[in-house]
Amino acid sequence: MEKIVIKTSDSVSDILVGEGWEMVHELLPESGVAILTDENIYRIYGDKFPGFPVFQVRPGESSKKLRVVESLAGELLEAGIDRDGLILGIGGGVVCDLAGFLASIYMRGIRCAYVSASLLSQVDASTGGKNGVNLEGAKNVLGCFKQPEFVICDPLMLETLPEEEYYSGLAELIKTALIGDSKLFEFIENNHAGISRRDPGLLSMCISMAVNFKAAVVTEDEKETGLRRILNFGHTYGHAMEMFKSYRHGYAVAAGMELASGFSLSRGMITREEHERITGLLKSYGLLLSHDIPDDQITQLIMKDKKKSGNDINFVFLNGIGKAVAEKITVKEAAEFYIRSKPAK
Repeated sequence: MEKIVIKTSDSVSDILVGEGWEMVHELLPESGVAILTDENIYRIYGDKFPGFPVFQVRPGESSKKLRVVESLAGELLEAGIDRDGLILGIGGGVVCDLAGFLASIYMRGIRCAYVSASLLSQVDASTGGKNGVNLEGAKNVLGCFKQPEFVICDPLMLETLPEEEYYSGLAELIKTALIGDSKLFEFIENNHAGISRRDPGLLSMCISMAVNFKAAVVTEDEKETGLRRILNFGHTYGHAMEMFKSYRHGYAVAAGMELASGFSLSRGMITREEHERITGLLKSYGLLLSHDIPDDQITQLIMKDKKKSGNDINFVFLNGIGKAVAEKITVKEAAEFYIRSKPAK
């Protein structure tokens, strides 16, 4: 097991990679815990949960709504959870988002922790303290920063993921490699067979490399005022596709990364060879889906992005594989590149 520590101005968060998730029993207090999970996770693992009240939500983005948070808060009250309580999220990105968001507002803030059960969550969503819910087609527009006390990332839990969910998480792993770790990119390129069959040893290495990079970024910039913006690589176009096409998050981000890489190429920031390596890797894992957002809607969708400021947006470009930079451009520029990049009919 590897322990990666994220230290911010007012919190310490331990990310535990490679250990069996059942170790959570040893990390919890004797009382005052509520477990939040989804129906799929509970069906597979529920018989091994710690003996605390369990609240279930429906799997998927449809649960990331304020009315779900309000309902869960009522259940916490009925269960007697007070200001000394702790919410344990056991699940993927949606569950971790809900658990952290709820913990940040319930009784003005209680503790939280996660057992991260999806690849998307292990390499990205459960680490760093960002939590959010959606509002009328706007992704994560209501949110907060709340660091979990600990996160357990057990690669063996990934064996039970549906194929699409697994590969959706792989897209976020590739994103981390592209913005911050060229060695991780090469590792993913060179271990296609093992990663595809979900080899737990290989995945532990990948997850550790991704979390170490994200921990360094979050430690320097917890509230996303500078460096942390690079973690949004591929997300400007990705969130637009996720909302318009209802793609899984990782597949939408993969398409967004292909476009952002093309945008970087058009500016001379990466070479054609690097662009071909990027698109080739995404294609090799089956991550690139077709997309065609109408010209008159792409601007509206980008305008709903929470990274927008007035008519500008912080867009993430590549300066080579393993290096990224966030630059303020106009929403019009981002929309026009998308329109130019669509295949001719």
